[in-house]
Amino acid sequence: MGTKLEWASAVALAASVVTAVVSTQGSGAAAADHEPVPALDQNPVVEGEDASALPSSDSSDVTFVAEPVVQALPESGNTDVAGDDTAETLAQLVAMQDAPAKLSRNMRCLAGAIYFESRGESLEGQLAVGRVVINRANSDRFPDSYCSVVLQRSQFSFVRRGRLPRIPERSAAWKRAVAVARIAAADGWDNPAKGALFFHAARISPRWGHARLARVDNHIFYR
Repeated sequence: MGTKLEWASAVALAASVVTAVVSTQGSGAAAADHEPVPALDQNPVVEGEDASALPSSDSSDVTFVAEPVVQALPESGNTDVAGDDTAETLAQLVAMQDAPAKLSRNMRCLAGAIYFESRGESLEGQLAVGRVVINRANSDRFPDSYCSVVLQRSQFSFVRRGRLPRIPERSAAWKRAVAVARIAAADGWDNPAKGALFFHAARISPRWGHARLARVDNHIFYR
């Protein structure tokens, strides 16, 4: 009798243990509906914050590299042009011009027009020719760059197949043309044919309807 009682007690105890285990786990379907939640980062790094100042659980595994930030300097003003109020004559102002190490393409076209069209004339005549190119580039009636104006078809007789002829860059005449071009582009001296958009050689008489402004050396200028 005692043996049966002890056996029944053991069975009851085992049943209680099984019931407790099942109740704590829940059903398999319910467990599958819950994904494990990842552990939160205790030290989040905010963008723009110095990460090296934050604590780390194991600093020996972390390496911070500081890279210098280099910002490009803004470009300086156009060094192709120059003007000076201290000069008393245009010749003085031309002499004050430093020869640029390199001309931009547009300034080369402007100086080329002055050189080929008027290198044998006075500095005032060369300036007037250069200002016509500049005035055209600033007008909505013509292309908007010096090269586009100079190389425009059927406008300047010295242009050959859409290009400037070869320029003897060591010559004094070319150096003067460059200096005059810089002064003209800077509007650094009074233009004797102010506002002119057209000119022609004085030896010819085209039937133009443009308003005549002035004659400077061997050219007549029109608006």
